[in-house]
Amino acid sequence: MKIGLYFGSFNPIHLGHLILANYIVEYLDIDHIWFVVSPKNPLKKKGGLLDYVHRMNMVRLAIHNYKKMSVSDIESGHSPSYTFHTLNVIRKKYPEDKFTILIGKDTLYSMYKWKNYNNILNKYNIFVYPRIMKHYLFHYNNFKQKNIYFLKAPIIEISSSFIRHSIRIGKNMKSMLQTKVWKYMEEHNFYKIK
Repeated sequence: MKIGLYFGSFNPIHLGHLILANYIVEYLDIDHIWFVVSPKNPLKKKGGLLDYVHRMNMVRLAIHNYKKMSVSDIESGHSPSYTFHTLNVIRKKYPEDKFTILIGKDTLYSMYKWKNYNNILNKYNIFVYPRIMKHYLFHYNNFKQKNIYFLKAPIIEISSSFIRHSIRIGKNMKSMLQTKVWKYMEEHNFYKIK
């Protein structure tokens, strides 16, 4: 099986994540998408990061009607979580499957900071989805690899950080979230100033 690994904090998962994942699994040579929820990204500050269990629950709620999507807890208990280590575990556990990494253009820009990033670039296909990058000076020459594919996927400019900030200042973000995720967040009073 050809599996796309969609790594992220998903803090929270939103419709942009789902639209992109659905596009990839329907239009590209990928059979299934795994949302790999990271306990803690070593390159990001922890501030405002919900507990891992809640983020896992929200991903499960968001994808419950998508047969070609699953959530993976393979990084559970690893904080910080390094993609290189996770990929080694996945390859040993699922030797028959072929894995592709899904990342945004902004993540590719900082990929050189990843642990053993050259090893990852040499072993895996990387699908890079578009992002509007106002704050980055991006040089494609840094990544002239045969296995990096820049997708012509829809550009969905919704971000988890925008949703968190908007909720903190009292804005209604219901339209940017799957209904069950929104209800879960409301029930737990997530991201609001307490």
